[in-house]
Amino acid sequence: MGDFMSQPMVQIVLRCIAVYLFVVLALRIFGKTELAQLSVVDLVFILLISNSVQNAMVGPDTSLGGGLVAAFSLFTLNYGFKRLIAKNKKVSDLIQGKEILLAYNGKVHMANLKKAGLTESELNAAIREHGVQDISGVDLAMLEVDGNISVISDDYKKRASLPSPHKHKHKWKGGIN
Repeated sequence: MGDFMSQPMVQIVLRCIAVYLFVVLALRIFGKTELAQLSVVDLVFILLISNSVQNAMVGPDTSLGGGLVAAFSLFTLNYGFKRLIAKNKKVSDLIQGKEILLAYNGKVHMANLKKAGLTESELNAAIREHGVQDISGVDLAMLEVDGNISVISDDYKKRASLPSPHKHKHKWKGGIN
């Protein structure tokens, strides 16, 4: 068994698993807001993280084969994680976390905002992106597990209840009226 574990390609697979698990854990610890809309700083951060862990995954093997084994390992591990998350709610909550209530009936939940690592100005910006002027018009604002902020407002409910202009009772038969 020791001889098998010392094989270069097996080491690449094991290194990829270790790095993948570390990055998932780090993103979980440092917050899901890192995954929402990426700023320039976030993009640079992700590029540098990927560059910094590359050698840790492939070690001294910079061959095409080593790179393909690393990529295949990451694809396989990611596929397995996604299947596990989809099938097991406890694992999903552990890895992805749960949604967080940020505002309800026009009132900000400051403790949850702090827990989410967000500022009031960030919440207000998200609310405006959803077409709501200020927090008083918000029925519900949630930080979702994917890092996005969902906002439901009274205005949204009114728009949703209006008949769609694209739905017609009668089919148009053509011709000029």
